[in-house]
Amino acid sequence: MNKNIPLSHPRFKSLLVREKLVSGFERGLVVAQGLIAHGRGEAFDYLLGEQTSRAARVAITAASAELLLARHPVISINGNVAAICAKELVELSKVTNARLEVNLFYRDEKRERFIERELINNGARKVYGVGPRASARISELHSERRRVDPDGIYLGDVVIVPLEDGDRAEALVKMGKKIIAIDLNPISRTARVAQITIVDNIIRVLPTMISIARELRSLEDEATLTKIIKEFNNKKNLEESLGIIQGAKDGLL
Repeated sequence: MNKNIPLSHPRFKSLLVREKLVSGFERGLVVAQGLIAHGRGEAFDYLLGEQTSRAARVAITAASAELLLARHPVISINGNVAAICAKELVELSKVTNARLEVNLFYRDEKRERFIERELINNGARKVYGVGPRASARISELHSERRRVDPDGIYLGDVVIVPLEDGDRAEALVKMGKKIIAIDLNPISRTARVAQITIVDNIIRVLPTMISIARELRSLEDEATLTKIIKEFNNKKNLEESLGIIQGAKDGLL
């Protein structure tokens, strides 16, 4: 990883994430297409001011409550998120009792094993969806993402899908699952089909979600968690996030 990025650089965190992705690419976690996808997301983050908005924090709180109430929560993991924030993914899984499952569009067992090892090196006890364990199928899909673990995503009632493609999000909703999306684009298909969409950068989302989930878990109050979820309106939340982007765009013209 490049150690020449000065701490004083105004975009230090963003450049550090790029370095993590490059390292992930070199170590077999990330495919070249994932680097392109990251650049697209970065453009939206510029327009969001590279900070967590009020709308995003509300969505994070609702998502935390949903995970804590779930019977079988699952966090879906691709190469990019494993390269960027493996430690935080593992920590969130422990706080919410969510299972970690590798699910890739460009599926390759060698790459799956690299991602599994990255998660285990960061404290994961078990990783689902690797190799022959992804033996169940999502009938709506034709890509390699249709292959899921019968004890992971296939069983799950609430699934977090960070950096997602829309067709799988739609298919999972049709299966009756509650989808929590982390997506910097508030008008993407994933953002619109998910029940809870967090329009924010995953590097900011995960630490905040871990903190909020810990706080909510300590309450041991299902009624409070249920109230938080019922009061959340994904459509209005997306509109608020889109308004932030629209305001930023107008200010640049």
